Amino acid sequence: LLSYLFMVFSVNLFQDMTYFLLSFLLFSLYPVTAQENDSIPQTTLDSLTNALQGAHPSEADLSGKQYKINDNLTYVYQKPRFVDIFNKIPRNIGKSAVEMVSKPNYPYGLAAIGATAALIPADPWLIRESRNLGENLGLNEAHTYKKLGFLKIIPADVNSAMYFIGNGTTFIIISGGMATYGLITGDYRAKSTAMQILESIIVSGAFVQPIKRLTGRESPFITAGDGRWHSQWTFAPSFKAYQEDTPMYDAMPSGHLTTAMSALTVIAENYPDYKWIKPVGYTALGLMCYEMMQSKVHWASDYPIALFVGYITGKTIANRRITKVKTEEVNALNPKKYHWEFSTSNTWDGYQLVGVNIRFR
Repeated sequence: LLSYLFMVFSVNLFQDMTYFLLSFLLFSLYPVTAQENDSIPQTTLDSLTNALQGAHPSEADLSGKQYKINDNLTYVYQKPRFVDIFNKIPRNIGKSAVEMVSKPNYPYGLAAIGATAALIPADPWLIRESRNLGENLGLNEAHTYKKLGFLKIIPADVNSAMYFIGNGTTFIIISGGMATYGLITGDYRAKSTAMQILESIIVSGAFVQPIKRLTGRESPFITAGDGRWHSQWTFAPSFKAYQEDTPMYDAMPSGHLTTAMSALTVIAENYPDYKWIKPVGYTALGLMCYEMMQSKVHWASDYPIALFVGYITGKTIANRRITKVKTEEVNALNPKKYHWEFSTSNTWDGYQLVGVNIRFR
């Protein structure tokens, strides 16, 4: 808690240092020519500035493709490039870290830490009751999968299917489907979302792994196997120990939930006009969380920080890809090329005339 408060009060310094280190890392890994200075192309910013300053519509234009979300909001997407996945990851990691300790979000970070502390004493009871319900429902503890070609990714039973929701493979498949649709139809939003999902898997993992390796909390099935109900914590275990016996140290936070929450947030942020995404997605996440307790993979207290990290990373990634514009501004920048209206008149000898007036810009 004290460490988190220190991060909050040191946000400016943290931001500068994070960007510097990540920029140095990116410079060492990728060609300088692959760098990108900003998530929103300058052409779009210039167009919006001109529009807001009252420039004539012919003097400003929105680049990219526009998607009307509702009567008041339009999303603009630039043409996605596959290389952007790699260009944006370092900055997305830095930006997400800053967002976690920013003024609007740090109360939720503190709430996640508080919820974690409150749930730890109840963890043994929640695991027991979850498993009892699982037995009554006929759910197994083990996760089994069948092969699809050379990949073992087809869940063999219900509980394995629920657990597979948070597997990175699930979202890679979703990403592949959206990318295919986007390529066939020329849909920038689908292609951009597909790439954002891949980014979310990597960026969320960049936060989860250090936390797991620092907290060193053992999984419930290890605790239960030793005849105990309260988990052991081995803070900052050695790299070798962690690699050789990972379940002894990797429970906190849940990687499955962090990945799923980040990817779901990306999809929901890009498609707010599809109202079913959040209720269906959050229900699926709830089922997965229950399943991971009944199968003794995770404690309930492994979830709050996972939800917080997943949400912040997903929202950060989406916001850096989407240009949000008021629909009225888009209409001003994209006026109709012609306007028509009906007209009527009478001749001197009493005939009624009906016609159409068309005016071109």
